[in-house]
Amino acid sequence: MLPMTQNEGELESLVRKRIRALRVAQGWSLEDLAVRARVSQSTLSRLENGQRRLALDQLVTLARALDTSVDQLVATGAEDVVTNPVIDSAHGQKRWTLKADPGMTVVRQRLTNPPPDNPARMRAHPGREWLVVLSGTAVLMLGDRRFRVETDQAAEFPTMLPHAIGAEGGPCEILGVFDRDARRGHQRGGDTGDGRPAP
Repeated sequence: MLPMTQNEGELESLVRKRIRALRVAQGWSLEDLAVRARVSQSTLSRLENGQRRLALDQLVTLARALDTSVDQLVATGAEDVVTNPVIDSAHGQKRWTLKADPGMTVVRQRLTNPPPDNPARMRAHPGREWLVVLSGTAVLMLGDRRFRVETDQAAEFPTMLPHAIGAEGGPCEILGVFDRDARRGHQRGGDTGDGRPAP
């Protein structure tokens, strides 16, 4: 067996810590995870405490048992800690796209324009969206209904309803969460359902 480089050793140590942290977060004992991963409890214990090297096939099995992916277990993520916003002057917004569960998309946006008043510009598609207003006041149009969503208020709605989101009385910042279907619906349409381009 070849000796590990320092970086490989650091990565393996990080993966071991993640495996243990994910197991503990689920409230599982070593035995619980061992049963789910179909490995012996002693093998799992040695993997967690560094007495046994991690092999790729074990990572695949453990990732599946922990309901995650190998990519998430081995990701260093150090280069992704700080991100810059994307400025879209044409639509009066600034976007920060955040990483989330593979099935979800989280987007922080600064809106300056009101929602379109033309129902033809509203979109409808499968899925659900959730948003919280971080500052200012947002206007959520759902079909022919208009909702004011103020700072610290949240809204959740099925995206099969025609919808649009905008600002009222000045800029507002929102944090939006799209499920997989809602995200797909916005990508197909090329915008975020309110006249804004897709994040």
